[in-house]
Amino acid sequence: MATSKKLRIVQIDVFTDCPLTGNALAVCLDGRELTTEQMQAIARETNLSETTFVVPANAANERDRGIRVRIFTVAEELPFAGHPTLGTAFVLRGSSGASEVRLELNVGVVPVRFEDLHGQPSFGEMTQVEPQFMAQHDRAAVAKAIGLRVEDLDPSLPVETVSTGLAYTITPIRSLAVLRDLCIDSVRGQQYLAEQGGKFFYFVSRETVDPKARLHARMLFYGTEDPATGSAAGCAAAWMVAHGVAQPEERVLIEQGIEMKRPSQIFVRASKDGNRVVNVRVGGNAVEVMRSEFSF
Repeated sequence: MATSKKLRIVQIDVFTDCPLTGNALAVCLDGRELTTEQMQAIARETNLSETTFVVPANAANERDRGIRVRIFTVAEELPFAGHPTLGTAFVLRGSSGASEVRLELNVGVVPVRFEDLHGQPSFGEMTQVEPQFMAQHDRAAVAKAIGLRVEDLDPSLPVETVSTGLAYTITPIRSLAVLRDLCIDSVRGQQYLAEQGGKFFYFVSRETVDPKARLHARMLFYGTEDPATGSAAGCAAAWMVAHGVAQPEERVLIEQGIEMKRPSQIFVRASKDGNRVVNVRVGGNAVEVMRSEFSF
């Protein structure tokens, strides 16, 4: 009988300090012996929005480039994603008290810095790659593509595709009520994005549940919903600063996952250099909920 491989996995809830909320992530601690096909199969098996694989290298390389990490959804490998980056950094930091963990992702090196304040859970903040503002969209065309009425969109803010490693089309919705009842034509929406150069829609409203939040957000993808999307939140941070929804260096809260009963808190900020939005940072808490061993 063939000996099966064993793979240690940590499951962590990200963008929350309360177990069973936020966005769940599976972190596979040593993926050196896995093929890409095996990683994809394991990601399908965990059936979470993302699964990460830590691929340790020699110490010199990790000092220069950070710790190699690959990110998979149930359908594909991603160059970057926010909650997998933050959650993996929390797992790798462990109880070491390190002030920074650097990850080498497909998009490049992403540093995650940690704050430990007395009496509060640890807070991690990643610096995303510099934002690219790719296209502004006609509201009527977007509404038609996703099956909404044009009056469901916020007329005071642009529908705009922004990337900080993954391209999201930030779509401002007129009210919290419309956003909560959101039902889109995902097939036509994905066709529109493929034609226009976006990857996913990120729907936001300036009307929120928590009065401390600046945006209420939802991200629908692969026929399901993501409870917290750090990569999209980084794009939204750049978009907010560009259009006056947030001030440069102002750390603001994006709430997400409430409709799924997985409430998440994503804290974002960005700077300006002249007219350019730069230095996008996305942060939050995370809590470990499970350790397991995967056999295959």
